[in-house]
Amino acid sequence: MSSEDPKRSWEQQLREAAAHLEDDLRRFANYINDEIVPDIRRNGSIALREAAIELHKLAERLDDHARKTPPPPPPPGDGPQS
Repeated sequence: MSSEDPKRSWEQQLREAAAHLEDDLRRFANYINDEIVPDIRRNGSIALREAAIELHKLAERLDDHARKTPPPPPPPGDGPQS
């Protein structure tokens, strides 16, 4: 057994691992493109509409709170000059 055999074996294992990784990444990208993206496109507008409803409710609560809260008193020294 020569000193090059373990190195060659290690390099071959690295090449095989890289090939498997490339295949896995390709399958993952296909899954994202085929399964995830179409679902987001179909349901994205629904999620945006629901978010808009919740934001509208929040804005109404903020407006209600602002109407119920009396304005703060003016800071000292901002009154009329004598």
